[in-house]
Amino acid sequence: MFERLPVAIVAALFTASILANGAANSMQTPNDAMRTVQLNEAGQTVVIRLDQFKSGNRLFNRACSQCHFGGLTKGNELVTLSSDDLAGAKPSRNNIEGLVDYMKNPTNYDGTVEIAEIHPSIKSSDIYPEMRGLSDDELIALAGYILIMPRVTGTKWGGRMTPYNGPVVK
Repeated sequence: MFERLPVAIVAALFTASILANGAANSMQTPNDAMRTVQLNEAGQTVVIRLDQFKSGNRLFNRACSQCHFGGLTKGNELVTLSSDDLAGAKPSRNNIEGLVDYMKNPTNYDGTVEIAEIHPSIKSSDIYPEMRGLSDDELIALAGYILIMPRVTGTKWGGRMTPYNGPVVK
């Protein structure tokens, strides 16, 4: 009976250390100031509720993270989900309305070519099931999450803080 006790103690300590380390490394809960994001290009703002942020996190992990893990862009690392890159897109995507529009009707970075056939969107939900059935409220939560993450993780989201000013990849 006592032979198993050291193993049980080590296992309990190991589990406790993993849980404590996970809690210390987990994403911080964004406060109201962090959750105040631009609503539209006119400069109006909105505070994303905490439940919307959490919903956006789940939706991002389900529908977007396979190509945009950590705010990067798989296949085109020059254009990320960083605040600066979203602001540099045409039309600007650094606001709720801009991102929701993109998720409904995606275009390339300079806005000249529709890319619904190669990028998941509501428009192409028949070929990209991860977008199927998302409501406007869910798209707003997802957009809010994307806009808040640079404030929560800093340069870890998108991998850089400087805007992309190079050539547009079509």
